[in-house]
Amino acid sequence: MSTNKILELLGNEAQYYLEHICKTIDKSLIHIPSPETIDKIWIPSDRNIPTLSNLQRLLNHGRLAGTGYVSILPVDQGIEHTAGASFAPNSLYFDPENIVKLAIEGGCNGVASTFGVLGSVARKYAHKIPFIVKLNHNELLSYPNTYNQIMFGTVKEAWNMGAIAVGATIYFGSEESRRQIIEVSEAFEYAHELGMATILWCYLRNSNFKKDGVDYHAAADLTGQADHLGATIQADIVKQKLPVNNGGFTAIKFGKTDKRMYDTLTTDHPIDMCRYQIANSYMGRVGLINSGGESNGISDLKDAVITAIVNKRAGGMGLISGRKAFQKPMNEGVELLNAIQDVYLNPEITIA
Repeated sequence: MSTNKILELLGNEAQYYLEHICKTIDKSLIHIPSPETIDKIWIPSDRNIPTLSNLQRLLNHGRLAGTGYVSILPVDQGIEHTAGASFAPNSLYFDPENIVKLAIEGGCNGVASTFGVLGSVARKYAHKIPFIVKLNHNELLSYPNTYNQIMFGTVKEAWNMGAIAVGATIYFGSEESRRQIIEVSEAFEYAHELGMATILWCYLRNSNFKKDGVDYHAAADLTGQADHLGATIQADIVKQKLPVNNGGFTAIKFGKTDKRMYDTLTTDHPIDMCRYQIANSYMGRVGLINSGGESNGISDLKDAVITAIVNKRAGGMGLISGRKAFQKPMNEGVELLNAIQDVYLNPEITIA
């Protein structure tokens, strides 16, 4: 997708997203993704050589190879949102092979999915595209449902199927979050020992995070702190929703805050709020990938491009987009994934 097509797609919002200058946290302070990401950011760390090699393998695959950015296809919705609801829009994706084919045809750096999905086709595809195995899930068959991520397999099982990384979710703010922190941190330690990279879905879940009719589950201050906790347990990459508002701590009246979190380090512009998330991820040393979110039909292409622009201009590492890609015909899914990647390949879209 050329710059002219991006401008056409954004319409009267183009200036808002493409010309914004971040005056909160200066871009010079951010560790911006680059072809030298491993050498400049990860070599000084305590990651072992096999882990660095697998991180480099992820960064060297697909259309974004060698840029420092990633485009990942995540399909764990068969458990997280029920298979019927997730794959009814395109029943091809009940077959795991089509999930992997979409990631390959779409030029992704890697494919993230469940033990069952990736294990069923591992011998055929694990050497063709980097596998990221999701270790835990919140399944929706137990009733009443609770916000609880439980382990579905082991790190060793993911290693045996040839995965280069493991992923996990922690529902920060939930009653079960402290148990999940312990489980995931131990799993990540073992994954690093075996030479695999680690990606953490840093999501928030608590009914009290809704106040006076406003939902703060994607507030910059709360999600930023979740990212910081993810970086603390040594996630190599954190996955987070794009911020939609701010002031979660102050609205709910808990935690510790400083007024500069709201009047100096952020504004209400989405790029500035995303940069605050990145600041909490060790100023970008731990890469931030934002999620693509649910499919909204006709607006999916525009929504995905905007999310990619915000992430890139804030200093993020890329996008992890699933439902917008697989809940439509494969050729349209490939087109959407390529459009996301084109944002990161476009030298005219720069850090704000």
